[in-house]
Amino acid sequence: MADQHIHDHDHDEEEDRIIIPDENGEEHLFDVLFTFDVEETGKSYMVVKPVETPEDAEDDDYDEVFGFRYEESDDDFKLFPIETDEEWEMVEEMINTFADSEL
Repeated sequence: MADQHIHDHDHDEEEDRIIIPDENGEEHLFDVLFTFDVEETGKSYMVVKPVETPEDAEDDDYDEVFGFRYEESDDDFKLFPIETDEEWEMVEEMINTFADSEL
C-alpha cells in the first residue's frame, strides 16, 4: 500500500477527527488519540481509533487503534503505513504510555 491521503483534518472540534479512505476508496472517520515526533529520526506518528465500531466486532469492549507515520506541509497531509518492527515497537510503547495515563 502506498501513502494514504487524508481528506479532512479538522482542528476546530474538541477532538481531532480525520477521514481515512481504505483500499477500496471507502471513507472511515477516526478520532485522533495523539501524535508524537521522534527527534532522532525526524519522523512524526499518529495514533487513531475508529469513531464507529465495525459491525463484525465480537464484543462491546472493542477498542482497536491504528498507528501511522505522517507528513504534513502547508497544503498537504499524508499518512504512511508503519513498515518496520522497530517503528511498531516504538508506537506500541507510546500507545501503552497513553493508555496508562488515561486510567
